[in-house]
Amino acid sequence: MANSKSVILKIKRQPTPSSKSYWEEFELAYKPNMNVISCLMEIAANPVTREGKPTTPITYDSNCLEEVCGSCAMLINGRARMACSALIDNLEQPVRLEPFSKFPVIRDLATDRSVIFENLKAVKAWLPVDGTYDLGPGPRMTPEHQEEAYPISRCISCTCCMEACPQFNEETGFVGAATIAQVRLFNIHPTGKVLKRERLAALMGEGGIQECGYAQNCIEVCPKDIPLTKAISEIGGEVMVQAFTDLLRH
Repeated sequence: MANSKSVILKIKRQPTPSSKSYWEEFELAYKPNMNVISCLMEIAANPVTREGKPTTPITYDSNCLEEVCGSCAMLINGRARMACSALIDNLEQPVRLEPFSKFPVIRDLATDRSVIFENLKAVKAWLPVDGTYDLGPGPRMTPEHQEEAYPISRCISCTCCMEACPQFNEETGFVGAATIAQVRLFNIHPTGKVLKRERLAALMGEGGIQECGYAQNCIEVCPKDIPLTKAISEIGGEVMVQAFTDLLRH
């Protein structure tokens, strides 16, 4: 817990993607309601280590500062979480900040997490709408479908679930819980379900749903409390049905 005098942060630094990482410690005056991002902002204004050595500001990603954009995800005391909602009062000191371990480091705490967008493209996580002319109103969603879809739609692509997942690694190529949940979201949409078969087929391939070990780490770290394991279970059933259907057709 933070005391009334100072906040100590131990931050893992890495100047370039290929350089060796090292640690630096910083000490800041404690203020009420500080979060990790506000600490990083203070370091940027006065980049001096705890030993009094001048250094460079910490590189990190952030945008909305209200747990909506998903960009400020990092390892905080070893746990994947959002830096904007990580309050210093609730963290053990020294607060250890590290970049995600399963994504290429760009610099310091900033990582290249574009793999999630490649995965979303691979499963066609979009609604097919021809914008060249007015199609009129689309089919209505029932209140039941809206209730089912809303929790999944809150995904902010932070990739915390992928970082925490033991199955997400280079060997498996697993697409991750967030991508599978988005397949569920678009498959239950009255317009999106037109691509349902193609999405399920994508999850039958390499790195698909069969790689999920159901460790449930994803729901433990998801900042939006998305029912990821429920979505994975439901999509797993749909994939099995689709596989048998395709087998009978051939």
